[in-house]
Amino acid sequence: MRFVLASNNQKKKGEMSAILQGLGIEVLSMEEAGVHTQPEEDGDTFEENALIKARAACKASGLPALADDSGLAVDALGGAPGIHSARYCPGSDWDRLQFLLHNMKDIPREKRSARFVSAVACVFPDGTERVWRGECPGLVLEEPQGQGGFGYDPVFYLPEYQMTFAQMPGEEKNKISHRARAMAQCAAGLAEEMKGKEEEKK
Repeated sequence: MRFVLASNNQKKKGEMSAILQGLGIEVLSMEEAGVHTQPEEDGDTFEENALIKARAACKASGLPALADDSGLAVDALGGAPGIHSARYCPGSDWDRLQFLLHNMKDIPREKRSARFVSAVACVFPDGTERVWRGECPGLVLEEPQGQGGFGYDPVFYLPEYQMTFAQMPGEEKNKISHRARAMAQCAAGLAEEMKGKEEEKK
C-alpha cells in the first residue's frame, strides 16, 4: 500500500519508511507522488498543522497521506517557540538557536526545562483521520554542544544521557526522539486501522 508523505525531506521519508515497511507500506515523497501543494500552516497546535498538511497531500494525490509537525517547547517561555520553531526569527537554524539563547539568557539552569514535540497525522481518502503525539523531555543549555543533528539539537540536553541531541549518535536519537515516539504510536495505530479496513471489505 502506498502512502504520500507531506514533505520532500528525504531524511524524514527514510525514517518513516523504515518504521512502516513492516506493515507493507511504501512511503512516497510529495515529488514522487506528483504533489506540489503547499498549504498554509495556520493551526494553533502541532496536531492541527500536521492535519492541514496531511489533508492537502491526501486531496492532491488521492492516496493516504502522512504528515508531521514538530518543534521545541520551552516551559519558561510559555511553550515558545513551539509551533513557530522553524520560523522563530528570520535567518538560518543557527540564527534561531542564537535567538532562543538570547531570550533565555537570564533563566537559571533549574528552570530551563523543555521538550521536543512531534505530532504525526494520517488522513485516508475516505475521510478517516488519526493523529499521534510524541514528546521527549530535556532542558536547554546556555551554549551549544555537539556538531550533529540540526535545528535546536545542540542546546537540547538530555540529563539521563548526559549529552545533547547534537552529541548523540543518530541511530540512538532515532530510537528516543519525539518523532520516533510519535511514529511508534503511528505504526501501531496504522496496523489497527488497516486491519479494520480490510475486515470492512470482507
